[in-house]
Amino acid sequence: MPIINSIAALADDMAAWRHDLHEHPELLYEVHRTAAVVADKLRAFGCDEVVTGIGRTGVVGVIRGRNTASGKTIGLRADMDALPIEETSGVPYASKTPGVMHACGHDGHTAMLLGAARHLAETRNFDGTVVVIFQPAEEGGAGGKAMIDDGLMTRWGIQEVYGMHNMPGLPAGHFSLSPGAMLASADAIEIKVTGKGGHGGAGPHKAVDSILIGAQIVNALQSIVARNVDPLKSAVISICAFHGGTAFNVIPETVEMKGTVRTLDPEIRDLVERRIAEVADATARAYGGAAETIYTRMYPVTMNHAREAAFAADVARDIAGPDRVDDRAVPRMGGEDFAFMLEERPGAFVFIGTGPGAELHHPAYRFNDDVLTHGASYWVRLVEKSMPAA
Repeated sequence: MPIINSIAALADDMAAWRHDLHEHPELLYEVHRTAAVVADKLRAFGCDEVVTGIGRTGVVGVIRGRNTASGKTIGLRADMDALPIEETSGVPYASKTPGVMHACGHDGHTAMLLGAARHLAETRNFDGTVVVIFQPAEEGGAGGKAMIDDGLMTRWGIQEVYGMHNMPGLPAGHFSLSPGAMLASADAIEIKVTGKGGHGGAGPHKAVDSILIGAQIVNALQSIVARNVDPLKSAVISICAFHGGTAFNVIPETVEMKGTVRTLDPEIRDLVERRIAEVADATARAYGGAAETIYTRMYPVTMNHAREAAFAADVARDIAGPDRVDDRAVPRMGGEDFAFMLEERPGAFVFIGTGPGAELHHPAYRFNDDVLTHGASYWVRLVEKSMPAA
């Protein structure tokens, strides 16, 4: 079953919705205009229930099938927020908000799920209930968790949940997924090194050099991946900020570092968290200083459930054809807060290819409107195949 005809007829509408959202990007939980647009459209489509303010600014739409005897309820999720990036894409509908743009394609995700919602509300060719989930604050704000904490799964009795993300570089209209880990946990580390300030030229021997200690910690942290992590598993430790000192000849009292940690296995995550604190502390003490580590767990591993991933792959093959679906994709080290939803309910996360172009989070990124019909058809087919009409 290729692109659904009625979805193909919505191509221009979905593109127009996306362009409007693209022109008016909003950050994190401040997606008030976007949420209002989504809610208005869901009401106009005839959804049985439209609720706003879930997870602060999230929107939920409920669509019941011709029958609900199956008792099954599935959730379909799209994210709505943009990024603090100045757009350089050159598209005629570029962001009108300085310093903010949809550089990750969430406008496309929202448009695809809106298209699917319209079709499902009009046809209702399924036996069960669909909950369409429009989430704020995916980009570092854990909006998925906020919606869960607001009762998303329990209030509507969601039994399975599915997500989708566009992927530049993957051929347009192709799909990619795998059972198990799809994306890495994404955590933050802060390390504060305390030494003893002093004159960098006349009396370095009287100081405890916090910059030297910090440099040694940066190097030593790499030994965790090299010598503590199973080489058949994955981890990334990157120190991305290093701040210390204000003068060319003064050894500062303190240095502060910030970085990110990525893993694909919860046990490796635990190991890396423990070892970072141990290595930083021991290295600092070896040079006569001290190190305080703050490890903040942000997003867990995005872990697809095996049965649901296999089902999602079958649905994707219905839309794209068997040669355009990779159901054993190599995991990526990016993070995604759909992971919180997959911790609560079985489900699967899939990538849809958008073809060549700038990478995600790049100021020249462009979403490919040609895949809007592929994504919306995937959502519709997933519902109709999961909950076939009697």
